[in-house]
Amino acid sequence: MELRTLRYFVAVAEELHFGRAATRLHMSQPPLSRAIKQLEAEVGALLFARSPAGVDLTPVGTVLLDEARALLGHADRVRVRVSAAAGVAAITVGILGDGTDPGVTALAAAYRRRHPGIDIRIRDTDLTDPTCGLRAGLVDVALTRAPFDETALTVGALRTDPVGAVLRADDPLAQHDRLRLADLNDRRWFQFPQGTDAVWQSYWNGGTVREGPVVRTVQECVQAVLWNGTVGLAPLGHELSAELAVVPLIDMTPSRVVVAWNKGDANPLIRSFIETATAAYRR
Repeated sequence: MELRTLRYFVAVAEELHFGRAATRLHMSQPPLSRAIKQLEAEVGALLFARSPAGVDLTPVGTVLLDEARALLGHADRVRVRVSAAAGVAAITVGILGDGTDPGVTALAAAYRRRHPGIDIRIRDTDLTDPTCGLRAGLVDVALTRAPFDETALTVGALRTDPVGAVLRADDPLAQHDRLRLADLNDRRWFQFPQGTDAVWQSYWNGGTVREGPVVRTVQECVQAVLWNGTVGLAPLGHELSAELAVVPLIDMTPSRVVVAWNKGDANPLIRSFIETATAAYRR
């Protein structure tokens, strides 16, 4: 199995939709579909159960997803260590959340102008690691959201966003102008996998232990709302489908967009990134 094909598979598994996965991978859908069919032929079993609404993982696909994530994580760590040993002028940036955020767009353009000769590598991260791989040494700096355990990290605030409850559009609560967390006490909420940062999990559960389906990605959160009526949370201003509604939560602490790096890291490219990010988000 090639690492590239495994990355294709993970994208489809996380998006549960070939079209969205192709967009995420910046490729067209036909070659992605062919790659997945070839992977299924190599494995000797179906990895996805296909339907007009999208796809679902088969039991074999669920096993492969865990293994593929582990293999790709190891490959990323190898790449980081080899690049460091070779002295390549590079910086790896971990991003969690919406890459179409205007702040991210402005930051990317400004940092490229400031450092036209370096290799800027981007590592997209799912919701199970708000530090985007900082602690594992997979990235040099993270553009993410707080709160999370900040032990051994330095965190700088860039922006705050109000948070709302994501509900099905036909949910009676979706007709409200605003809600309180207590209004949602009898609902199921999405959960993150066991071992996810406890501070992060508590924030997105409104500070209370909840029950509900386990999710890893934004798309899985959206699907949990659509299929199960699960309560999701999201920063206000994100575009959602017509089947969903976001109602502001008036007693929910705003979500902070932050830049984070390992405490004591003196890499000048990281310092420059922090300065550039701070300026870009002030515009």
